[in-house]
Amino acid sequence: MTIDWNHQAIAILPNLVALRRAIHAEPELGLHNPRTTDKIRAALAGLPLEIREGPSTSGLVATLRGTANGRTILLRGDTDALPLTEDTGLAFSSATPGAMHACGHDSHVAMLVGAARLLCAHRDSLSGTVQFMFQPGEEGHHGARFMLDDGLIAPLPDAAFALHIMPNAPHGVFGGRVGPLLAATDRLHVTITGRGGHASMPHDALDPVPIACEIALAIQSFVTRQVSVFDPAVVTIGQIIAGTTDNIIPETARMLGTIRTLSPRTRASVAAGLQRLVTGIAAAHGATADVVIEQGFPVTLCDGDAVRFGQATIEALYGPDAWRTMASPVMGGEDFAYVLEKVPGAMFFLGASEAGSDWTQCCGLHSNRMTIDEAVMARGAAVHAALAERFLATGFAG
Repeated sequence: MTIDWNHQAIAILPNLVALRRAIHAEPELGLHNPRTTDKIRAALAGLPLEIREGPSTSGLVATLRGTANGRTILLRGDTDALPLTEDTGLAFSSATPGAMHACGHDSHVAMLVGAARLLCAHRDSLSGTVQFMFQPGEEGHHGARFMLDDGLIAPLPDAAFALHIMPNAPHGVFGGRVGPLLAATDRLHVTITGRGGHASMPHDALDPVPIACEIALAIQSFVTRQVSVFDPAVVTIGQIIAGTTDNIIPETARMLGTIRTLSPRTRASVAAGLQRLVTGIAAAHGATADVVIEQGFPVTLCDGDAVRFGQATIEALYGPDAWRTMASPVMGGEDFAYVLEKVPGAMFFLGASEAGSDWTQCCGLHSNRMTIDEAVMARGAAVHAALAERFLATGFAG
């Protein structure tokens, strides 16, 4: 590796911290994050980049063309926040009620901007093209799919990479694995219809509440008895809504849950099994059940060559202790999966716990108290840049 990406990234770290904090203080939700996009544009101003935008989101793709027309690599950073109230006490805490960057997307943007600045400074050394994908709507809104449908990444690159910080992981250590890294994330909607009546005379009604409770418990038995532990699923009922007061049996009960799977086969079989289970239990009690499964993100599948290439690149920068091969996937979801369905690549986690702290005690992602050690952003920017330079020069064989 001819360029010292690490020291150059450390030199621009104050700028990355300032950008991250500015974004953190003004979080935005969903597919349209215009204030965040404005900050990205300002941070990229003056760089030799071509900007593309589409009609469906506020996302943008900034393209850097090297001196040779070789391979193309895409680097992704997501921009949207989560709908929760921040309770960190930071001086730059969210000023937007009910919104917080609790998943680190503010740092993802800053690291990707840092990589753009580093790579633009070495444009003459690049033997291909780099696409910097700043993508909103990752938190359940399918932003990556919309940007693909808008043609912002056409023609498709030869490889794609993304980094995701992890506050409760060792400081500065990268993690990844071949195959499924994150799960498919589907949403389960159930409406059980019985017959309402007086709570003192349940025999004259058909109470949907105990039916809903029976279904919630039966789902757990279904998962443990009909889904292989070697191709697992997680089904959690997070909400049951029924009734208005203590002396009324309601007509309906509604249930909302999440389904997490690691393969298309198990995803399909769990969906079919839940349909049978829920409608069958309701029918056994004389009630009816409407089951709707809303498909979310697909499985995040990491290409073997891309993971090995990433590990080698990271170890060349920071040594073997900076890499950890993950023994198992994480059952969270990630819409970078849409990109990886079309392009070989990988996502890596970056431990962002406070240096020297007990990382096992740190608040995790999606916590209202989640914080990070901003120093790791220099490593993130450096790894983005190193992945790009090396892949353009050698491909995955580098």
